[in-house]
Amino acid sequence: MPSVKPDSDFHVVCGVFGIFTVALSLVSYFVKERLYLSEALISLVGVAFTHGAHFIRPFEYAEHDPVYLETITMNLTRLVLGIQVFLTGTQLPARYAKTQWKSLAWTLGPGLTITWIISSLLIWGLVPVEGFTFVQALAVGACISPTDPVLSNTIIKGRFADKNVPTRMAQLIAAEAGANDGLGYPFLFLGLTLFRWIGEAKTGSENNPGAAMGYWFGEIWGFVIILGVAWGASVGYVARKLLRLAEDMQYVDRESFHSFGVLLAVLIIGTCGLVGSDDILACFVAGNALSWDDWYRREIASDSFQPTVDMLLNITTFLWFGAVCPWARFSTSEVSSSVSGEIYVGRLVALAVLILLLRRPPVIWAIHKLIPQLQGSRDAIFMGFFGPIGVSAIFYVYVALEFMRTTEEERGTEQTEEASRAMTRFEDIITIVVWFMVVSSVVVHGFAIPARQLGVYVYHKTRRSKFPEEDQYSVRKWFRSEKSAWHHRSWRAKLAEEGRHIDHELHALEHARVARLPGRTIRLEDCNPVRKHAEEKKREEERKKREEEDRGIMHGTDERREIPVRQQQDNSHLEAKEP
Repeated sequence: MPSVKPDSDFHVVCGVFGIFTVALSLVSYFVKERLYLSEALISLVGVAFTHGAHFIRPFEYAEHDPVYLETITMNLTRLVLGIQVFLTGTQLPARYAKTQWKSLAWTLGPGLTITWIISSLLIWGLVPVEGFTFVQALAVGACISPTDPVLSNTIIKGRFADKNVPTRMAQLIAAEAGANDGLGYPFLFLGLTLFRWIGEAKTGSENNPGAAMGYWFGEIWGFVIILGVAWGASVGYVARKLLRLAEDMQYVDRESFHSFGVLLAVLIIGTCGLVGSDDILACFVAGNALSWDDWYRREIASDSFQPTVDMLLNITTFLWFGAVCPWARFSTSEVSSSVSGEIYVGRLVALAVLILLLRRPPVIWAIHKLIPQLQGSRDAIFMGFFGPIGVSAIFYVYVALEFMRTTEEERGTEQTEEASRAMTRFEDIITIVVWFMVVSSVVVHGFAIPARQLGVYVYHKTRRSKFPEEDQYSVRKWFRSEKSAWHHRSWRAKLAEEGRHIDHELHALEHARVARLPGRTIRLEDCNPVRKHAEEKKREEERKKREEEDRGIMHGTDERREIPVRQQQDNSHLEAKEP
């Protein structure tokens, strides 16, 4: 008899994933719309405990190969980012990049550049590792500069966003998050190329600033960025024409139509990966091109397929992040056994606080008057604070690590011992710092909205003032209303179940309209409480209508009574003239 190994890794992962997702699904509305907690926060923290209990062991799943584990994580983040930014591009209004080019230019140009410089300076000043230079800090700062589109969706969607975030600002946050993820490549590779050809990782034959700038302008800008934009725009335009033609000729069904965006994103990720161009930016541009005339966005506006895919990707990604995150290295952050110096947890906490406070809010505040879609300081504060660090940062970390490994393989025996130590030190620093920034951002931005709601509640409770409509909240009142609503829903569900059971039994009888039960005759409407209530309501409306007609007849306002009365008067007049 075949048997299944009880401690199989596959079954353990499926069991943990299933228990977590099912439990979260049962209370998803309460968690997201009542407590205002994001799926990313719950997934990251939840799997951190399972990882600590050794339920999930990703290092063993990767056959104890750290490079293989890094490759799995990079490909997962690449897939998630590509699909997310593509869906973001399709959800923007028609010709958004053309009509709102000024706002995007300021946020993606000076805004992203200054954010990158501030982040790099803070990292360089607070990482006390010998040999860690500003050039290396530029590469680390580039990982955390872009706004994450996965975490941004949790801020601009939901009950809180519907009441507090204007549509114009939500669209700007989504567009910025989708575009600057792909535009993070030039900032990252500027630091990496300088580090390889000019910095501590150089060799004697590669000490050439001209080669570094040629690689950055030619390879990164010309091949990766420009080719990615051109390919994304071309694929999106052709896909829009073909999909419109197929829909007009009725060649495509609704399921394929609604899943077309996700499938097209996967196509772009694969084709761009084959040639080595920027697949993230290409997906965002293709999403914009697909919904450029607003036809595709209107067609999928009421569809639930893409939000479902969005939810599953978020949960899966942050479940994996919670499992592969180097939690143990945060408390004992020894950078390398061959390098003196440590990044203590206190410095990591201080760096996280300064990054979240100074990386983005001052920049958006300084340029918010130049951005038409930000109307006032309140919009600037909100958009400046909610610039989360998430999936895109982890993706760029592993892109940088892959670049370092490729460099070592290309050099071979020419790799010097000093360059190897510098590259090992850089790999340890970028892994520890960026992972800690991601965890800090998920926690801070995940608890920001619940903390705001709690602060509003405490303020109005202590001041004994009337709550604003969007902030009315009472735990006791909510529990009472939920209890009553639960009893009402249970009662309605019981009635509906009884009605379905009676319908099934009655339709099984020979007579379609009348069913004979022992001792009495019962109509189908009388057996089904829901249908009986509807019939009674219909009869009551008909009775009221007849009463109104009768009242109209009594007052002589009904036209049907005026004609006989007039005819009777005419006949009496004729009878009076007879001899």
